[in-house]
Amino acid sequence: MEWNELRAFLAVADTGSFSRAAEGLHVTQPAVTKRIQALEAGLAVKLFDRVGKQVHLTQAGAVLRPRAQGLLASLADAEVELRNLNERVDGQLAMATSHHVGLHRLAPVLKSFSQRHPSAELNIEFVDSEAAHDLVRGGGTELAVVTLAPARAPPLSHERLWRDPLAFVAAADHPLYSERRIALARLAQFPAILPGLGTYTGRIVAERFTRAGLPLRTAMATNYLETIGMLVGIGLGWSVLPATMARPPLATLDVDCELLGRDLGVITNTARTLSNPARALLTILREFAD
Repeated sequence: MEWNELRAFLAVADTGSFSRAAEGLHVTQPAVTKRIQALEAGLAVKLFDRVGKQVHLTQAGAVLRPRAQGLLASLADAEVELRNLNERVDGQLAMATSHHVGLHRLAPVLKSFSQRHPSAELNIEFVDSEAAHDLVRGGGTELAVVTLAPARAPPLSHERLWRDPLAFVAAADHPLYSERRIALARLAQFPAILPGLGTYTGRIVAERFTRAGLPLRTAMATNYLETIGMLVGIGLGWSVLPATMARPPLATLDVDCELLGRDLGVITNTARTLSNPARALLTILREFAD
């Protein structure tokens, strides 16, 4: 069994296609076929069934898949540890961030990183903060800069970088805008546009209304804060958004409620050895922290 054979096996399993696997591995399709055949011969099992143009894992293939993923992850960690024997900051850094954090916090960080370490290559995945936690936990990415989960669970390590105050907002022509010290009960009479309740920000708002024994009239929900800002700006409802977004056509509402906020920061996996590029990015992130 060779590493390239396992890589070919996982590529076919993930894509369901020998041709797409070859494209992803930057080799020819016959090369992928040859590696799969060699792996099957070495293990004396059949790993894939070819049904028409479809490729399906056999039972043996399904058993091998998670073990192959573990073996290749261990190999990747070994390669990272060996590269860390020197202090060169090069190679690829896989990271994740949310759209909002990426747009509003990371531009100066990434600019500084690219200027200081031109040999390093950034591979950024934009996902919801909750999905980013899962990616780091599962080893799918090295670190993430996102909204931090309220509860910390090993093996994830959380480091707060910024406090992100939240504000109640509406359009300047919304009926609530002219009122002063708006009670939550009054706010609950109008439709809201909020992040989904599966998001940390959505839960912050929902829990505050639940504690007050009040319902939330949600007109619609989306996890993209910039989209929420647009919908609120045209008068479709009120929302709770980062205070930095409270600019025309959005206006801050004077709500009788304690200040809400969330923590933004970086998460890593304590079971994973950070690469030199990841450690270099952490250093720069701390320079830009509150």
